[in-house]
Amino acid sequence: MSRTGCGSPVATGPLPEWARAGFSGDSSMPHVLGDRGDIVAAIFGHPLAVSRPDGPSNKILWVAKAPAPPGDLVIDAKLDGSARTETRRVAGGPGPSIIDLPRAGCWHLTLTWADHTDTMDLTYR
Repeated sequence: MSRTGCGSPVATGPLPEWARAGFSGDSSMPHVLGDRGDIVAAIFGHPLAVSRPDGPSNKILWVAKAPAPPGDLVIDAKLDGSARTETRRVAGGPGPSIIDLPRAGCWHLTLTWADHTDTMDLTYR
């Protein structure tokens, strides 16, 4: 990944229509849409944080636009401005997860599941 800066804004309006299954009402919540538009990160623990001693976890619901065969969602993360990388897996593919990363800053994510790949940035405080 050669991206710099944190280019994926956190939207607070309704989720994309294809990502609203299981939600009631207008489904407004913090979320980040992948650069290709193939996946959305619905952020239940907004803002994401490196340490949460007394608060909600870094819960993210990953919702893929198209159904995919079973298989893990692999998240390759690179901290902007450094050589630091981390890998996380969501067993069974896009779905509910707790994604903790070790340092504050902008993380560039490459998300891979089945035969799909998308990218986005997430900021951790």
